[in-house]
Amino acid sequence: MDMYKDDNQLDTEWISLILKAKELGLSIEEVKAFLNAAKSEAK
Repeated sequence: MDMYKDDNQLDTEWISLILKAKELGLSIEEVKAFLNAAKSEAK
């Protein structure tokens, strides 16, 4: 899971996902917890 297309440009899909999470009222902590859980399951 890489949120950067290159050294200086964020992937637009990541931006869309984060904005959607914000729209749904999710906190930064909730998003981080979800991403960490998904990362742990992928191992």
